[in-house]
Amino acid sequence: MATEEELFANIDALLEEEPQLPPPVERARLREAAGITQARLATALKTTTQTVKNYENGRSEPKSPRLEAYQRLLQGWAAKYPAPARDAAPAPDTAVVPVAVPQPKAPTAFTGPAAPETGAPETGAPAAVVSAPAPPVQAAPRRAVRPVTRPATSSRQPAARKATAPAPDPRFPHGPLAVLDGDGSAYGTDGIVLDCPAATVVELVEWTLRESGLGAPKLNRYGKDSDPLIVLTAAAAVKLGLPERLEGREQRRSLRLPEDHPVVEQVGRAKWQLTQRGFGPWVRVYRKAQGRDRQCVQLAILSWDALDERSWPGVSEMEPADIARVLGIYAQRVITPRGSTAVSGLELMTALRPPTKPERDPGSGNWVSSHNPGSLGTEPMDPAPPEATPEHPVVMNSGWTGGFLNEEAYQWVRPVELLTDEECTFPHAVGLDLNTAFLAAAARLVVGLSAPDHFHAPKFNPKIPGSWLADLSHMELDPRLPSPFTPDGTRPTGPAWYQTHTVAYAQELGYDVHPVEAYLRRETGAYLDPWHDRLKTAYVDTLADLGVTKDLSDVEFLAAMEQHKQNDPALAAVLSAIKATVKGGVGKLRERPQGKSYKEGATWPALSRPTWRPDIRAAVISKARVNMHRKLNNMVRMTGLYPLAVLSDCVVYPSPGESPLDFLPYAASGKPQPGAFRLGPTPGLAKLEGVQSMLWAVDLMEQGLNPARHIKGGDAVLDEGE
Repeated sequence: MATEEELFANIDALLEEEPQLPPPVERARLREAAGITQARLATALKTTTQTVKNYENGRSEPKSPRLEAYQRLLQGWAAKYPAPARDAAPAPDTAVVPVAVPQPKAPTAFTGPAAPETGAPETGAPAAVVSAPAPPVQAAPRRAVRPVTRPATSSRQPAARKATAPAPDPRFPHGPLAVLDGDGSAYGTDGIVLDCPAATVVELVEWTLRESGLGAPKLNRYGKDSDPLIVLTAAAAVKLGLPERLEGREQRRSLRLPEDHPVVEQVGRAKWQLTQRGFGPWVRVYRKAQGRDRQCVQLAILSWDALDERSWPGVSEMEPADIARVLGIYAQRVITPRGSTAVSGLELMTALRPPTKPERDPGSGNWVSSHNPGSLGTEPMDPAPPEATPEHPVVMNSGWTGGFLNEEAYQWVRPVELLTDEECTFPHAVGLDLNTAFLAAAARLVVGLSAPDHFHAPKFNPKIPGSWLADLSHMELDPRLPSPFTPDGTRPTGPAWYQTHTVAYAQELGYDVHPVEAYLRRETGAYLDPWHDRLKTAYVDTLADLGVTKDLSDVEFLAAMEQHKQNDPALAAVLSAIKATVKGGVGKLRERPQGKSYKEGATWPALSRPTWRPDIRAAVISKARVNMHRKLNNMVRMTGLYPLAVLSDCVVYPSPGESPLDFLPYAASGKPQPGAFRLGPTPGLAKLEGVQSMLWAVDLMEQGLNPARHIKGGDAVLDEGE
């Protein structure tokens, strides 16, 4: 029989043990429920983002005093965001994978934003109130799954197979998408093939929703599941009654089937709808949502140039199984493609920051849709006149003549007369390209979330995002470097509008700035943080799968970059698409009118989106350009070298050798000097873009041409188009 002293000693020992934390999965759920990014939590805990990631995947545990602080935070979140009650999911059949899984009944506790939607699914409309449980979906007949046979030339790296593994969500056992060939074989991710009996587009849509088991879970607890994607080969398109090619004067991706085409009429007769973009290379076929169940399928037609060669190099020519692999990896790491990479980049922002969240109405006790803090909301917002484009109604209707914000990427060439004799003796011109420079600029970027307010003679505050009218023309800077205040690198000639980061950099360089007026936003937030985190992880992980990892030395890094595209063309295409998603997504924030039907002074479809935010685009580009100039300045201080030209995120230097190792600054220990250009796979670090002779570069400069444009192949602008 234990004594009282022994029992109390045992209890005291339990009390002295370290506090227990919830499981790693629950830690991540609580953080996401609170709308806090891993980077922000890391700042609060005074640790790194990777450490927070380790906490949430079970690789490590915090120690005192961080342990107690983390536990207190999780306890507070747990009280605010209790774990939702869920019905047990049905276990999948181990012998035959079912192609449609019954949905669980609506839980008594709210588990996410539930619709019905009131319009076309691409509008990002807020979720409506949940009024009644959705009727259970009847299980469809089971359809056999066949293993895929790949060509002998297809690469099968273990990391890539892991990336395309089906999501654990039992509602989508066959992954997010499939590539349909003319024989009825639907090639999915992870090497599965489904038998699709559809002979018409309507039958294909109904088979996809009822039998295919395709789709992807939402990326945010307040968001929506991704609609299934069916990619059609040319043979499949013809079988379904579609033309093999779309012909016309416009670019093929801008063409649409006419309203009287038999397939379009067939869709309408079956009570399905098309979005405003019509039946083109990317088409959504949908019905209004019923309860919590969306009824929408997206189709992409390969022979209509759905996959742009610039973003998806070589993918359209691959075998269907390999196309499914490429798109599946992209869907798993970024988002199920919803159009061009530019469209997908913009959709990813909304998927990670949904505009609404559910709240209980204290009066009625019902769940209602309310604004999700940190998002851009559900309604479009007019920009300040200097942030708009000249054809915007805000400008046309007000007669604005006060000038416009001109925050664009660099396109600068150093005047030939400023080259020194010593520079001309260098045998090589070497191009350095910053990895996803605009993605790096989006990290921890504070942007405006509310409408702009107008101020006269404001005191400059570098923490407030907005547009400032200031005169920076008096600033004396080295002419051998581009001006940090203009895209073409020339000195400003008078007062102009600048984004906050540009004016803040003028202060950083030691100049006193007195703005004349400003359009500023009172509500701010790091809107792009989750977008940055997801795309950065996708980029770094895909490079690592190609053999370019963070632990490589600079010599090993350059060697790996020389042949990484040959290691696995499919993964190289994914990497290209990720990069295009970054640039295209930022560009889409200021999409301008497109098409012959546009009339001057009229609105255009992009203006109806809450994500039409030219001020956010300007903030990203301004920060990227300032970051570039800061590195250029540091390179002069450390090496005495001046660039020959800068184009967007590529800078060209004269070099004594063919490698950037011949001129980049290194410490005596062999480590790269901080602040200057550094090599590596992480966004914001540099890679070798190309090497040419110095005479070639000088010849281009004498003609007024930019050597960086030729080294990079002309990739210089942020896509504002489709």
